[in-house]
Amino acid sequence: MMMAITGLCSCGGQFAADSEGLEAAGGNFQYTVDKFYDLEVLRYRVEGFDSLSLEQKKLIYYLSEAALEGRDILYDQNCKYNLAVRRTLEAIYINANDKETDEFKALEVYLKRVWFSNGIHHHYATDKFLPDFSVDYLKRCVNEIDDDKLPLEPFGGSKTHLLDVIVPVMFDADLLKKRVNQADGDDLIASSANNYYEGVSQAEVEAFYDAMRNSADLTPVSYGLNCKLVKGEDGALREIVWKKDGMYSGAIERILFWLEKAEGVAENPQQKKVIASLIEYYKSGDLKQFDDYSILWVKDSVSRVDFVNGFIETYGDPLGLKASWESIVNFKNLEATKRTETISENAQWFEDNSPVDARFKKPVVKGVSAKVITAAMLGGDCFPPTPIGINLPNANWIRQQHGSKSVTIENITDAYDKAAKGNGFKEEFVWSDAERELMEAYGFVTGNIHTDLHECLGHGSGQLLPGVSQDALKAYGATIEEARADLFGLYYAADKKLVELGLLPNSEAYKAEYYSFMMNGLMTQLVRIELGNNVEEAHMRNRQLIAKWVYEKGKADNVVELAERDGKHFVKINDYEKLRGLFGSLLAEIQRIKSEGDFDAAKNIVEKYGVKVDLNLHKEVKARYEKLNLAPYKGFVNPAYKTVTDGDGNIVNVIVTYDESFTEQMLRYSKDYSNLPTVN
Repeated sequence: MMMAITGLCSCGGQFAADSEGLEAAGGNFQYTVDKFYDLEVLRYRVEGFDSLSLEQKKLIYYLSEAALEGRDILYDQNCKYNLAVRRTLEAIYINANDKETDEFKALEVYLKRVWFSNGIHHHYATDKFLPDFSVDYLKRCVNEIDDDKLPLEPFGGSKTHLLDVIVPVMFDADLLKKRVNQADGDDLIASSANNYYEGVSQAEVEAFYDAMRNSADLTPVSYGLNCKLVKGEDGALREIVWKKDGMYSGAIERILFWLEKAEGVAENPQQKKVIASLIEYYKSGDLKQFDDYSILWVKDSVSRVDFVNGFIETYGDPLGLKASWESIVNFKNLEATKRTETISENAQWFEDNSPVDARFKKPVVKGVSAKVITAAMLGGDCFPPTPIGINLPNANWIRQQHGSKSVTIENITDAYDKAAKGNGFKEEFVWSDAERELMEAYGFVTGNIHTDLHECLGHGSGQLLPGVSQDALKAYGATIEEARADLFGLYYAADKKLVELGLLPNSEAYKAEYYSFMMNGLMTQLVRIELGNNVEEAHMRNRQLIAKWVYEKGKADNVVELAERDGKHFVKINDYEKLRGLFGSLLAEIQRIKSEGDFDAAKNIVEKYGVKVDLNLHKEVKARYEKLNLAPYKGFVNPAYKTVTDGDGNIVNVIVTYDESFTEQMLRYSKDYSNLPTVN
């Protein structure tokens, strides 16, 4: 489970790898790399890398290469035509005769959007975005380029056939219009443009996987997690598994190459077993082997270097079955981890004192491992946009029997915070100086604490009642799960226990996070939605659901209001203590829905509070935000790791550099890590 935050100029200059080097260079680390359309690309620092041992540096290098080798998998999962579009656009970008025209510049922006979103659909809203250059321009560019520069092989070697495919894919607004459709009443499979299914309906998918489930199985695999489901000519449904010698084998073989190198420099025997188990899973595609790997992974709480690599999160599938490919390589921030260790050491206290019904609480909280990490490399569905926290594994029975591992990615939250300084956002949208002062004083701390609680304990709290399937809530499951974890974090962020444990400086600090959350949920996240659209993405639905529910339930006591001043609306919190009580009441109901698998209740509460948008407020927020000239969405470029070898070719050091622009990095990745056919 992930917690998300979610130009034509480039940023040059090389920076030293560690904080001392940065300070010696004048502290001029430049967080902003590029800005275009509604997107901003940032850079994150990998502080502490130079203090690692040579073997740890080599391990990060090998795992980072494995993280990049799977890049094209995500493009193909997001839409089967993404690689054809990207490779064609890259060929034009590199080989175009005239790069000064308005249409070329529009193509450049469109290509950057494709890179940022790993395809032709917006990474967050999942709507298809359209080019601002003409069809004729695209055709002219393609016809001017030599055949060997274009991805023609799947199209019979014909430019005409290539264009016959990609022109409607790119320019027809009604074709493949949403990557993930969550609209109630639609066939969510037939109307979603992802590449997880082919020729099947939602009813067929649900029937296919329902037939596999056994309610008596207490350790079920995650059915359908790592495969594409297709209907054959005979009408039968079959799974095409993503594994070595299966679908995506070209990329998986390269991932395995680097994982095998990483296995050779593992920090300890337990980590070596983890990597070996993942290798076996990639070779077999066996979901039972994936569970075995996940259990080994969650039990490794000792290694300084850690990673995620595989088919993990299911947000890209409207039914929450198929997993997108992702990777993140990291190492523990030893000082900051003291904070999350304190939280995890008190996990049983938090579970016991939760406001939910006793039937839904875990009698014994097992294996809650939590740490603050420094991201060293992002890949797949963690890149360029990235989560700020992760809690895995996702299988409920593994969480209950073996525990979970939670992380807060603090160098990512730090980059967000540093890049946002002085951008005018708080001055425009925060009610008064009192709230702004709270947010300035405590916002970074309480934001991280909320992430810690969300990931460390929220996702790991509670239990399903016997016989309740993990995916009983179907299309509403992701929103309910994120709401559950957010509410857990919000409820406890205001608890005096956090002050007693030394996690917050005083009993007033939590108000910074309460205000920020309510302002975002009721108003400011609307800048991410096109006018006239509903809320689609699970994290956004969750935040609006929570904010609107407590706003409505607290009206009688005027707990929260949308106050108006000078023709503008602002969130104004009048009673923080009662607001906490409302968070607790909603947490109890959301946990009940989850634990009982109450699909009807999940549908009702999400559709009532999480989906619809007040059009007038939406217009106002968008207009106010536009004047600030800010990008509502942010993502990252990665650092680059370079090996230093001796005369015999042995690695004697690994250095980290920060000198690539967004365009340079994307073109390098496309050149060095393109391991799949154009059409899969």
